[in-house]
Amino acid sequence: MQNRDSFAREHASADHIFSFFRKLRLNWLLLHFPPRLVRSVYVFVNGFITIGLLALLALVSRNPFVFPSLGPTAYLLFFTPLGRTSSPRNTIFGHAIGLICGYVAFIVTGAGAMPFGVHPGIFWPRILAAALSLSATGAFMVLLNVSHPPAGATTLIVSLGIISKPRELAIIEVAVFLLVTQALVINRLAGLAYPLWRTPAQIKE
Repeated sequence: MQNRDSFAREHASADHIFSFFRKLRLNWLLLHFPPRLVRSVYVFVNGFITIGLLALLALVSRNPFVFPSLGPTAYLLFFTPLGRTSSPRNTIFGHAIGLICGYVAFIVTGAGAMPFGVHPGIFWPRILAAALSLSATGAFMVLLNVSHPPAGATTLIVSLGIISKPRELAIIEVAVFLLVTQALVINRLAGLAYPLWRTPAQIKE
């Protein structure tokens, strides 16, 4: 039964893309191009719009509203929007866990004693911070059942000192929330029942 539900969700995730193009009266795309190419265009356009808007916000506000792990999150939200890892709950909590674990590891190991980008050799506190933050992030995501793989990159961004100021960490979480909001609007416009918080499977747990 669980496999059947999983198949249905994956099928819906693919169909919503075609439904979206039909609503925009772009049926000719569906008639003249392979389905894989159409899905590719959908992901490209939505990824460009969402990340582009956040990049513009980052430029105007001079704050880190765009960071590397936001890319794989955007991919999940638009290519497999009905998956557990793509739900707003998992996305928001996953990155929050990564930020907290990364910052704690950055502080307790003394990884911030040397500015990021300085390479005098092996800097053991930074190595320890990376290992500690990633392992803790994975453990807490499993413990709290909020798996979101891109959060593993978020925690390394923080523990390695690339972005480490508390104010910047708060901005990162705001950026995640804005991305989820954009995904909710776009996926709903495409006719997909993208969840407000949890997927149907998560609600039953």
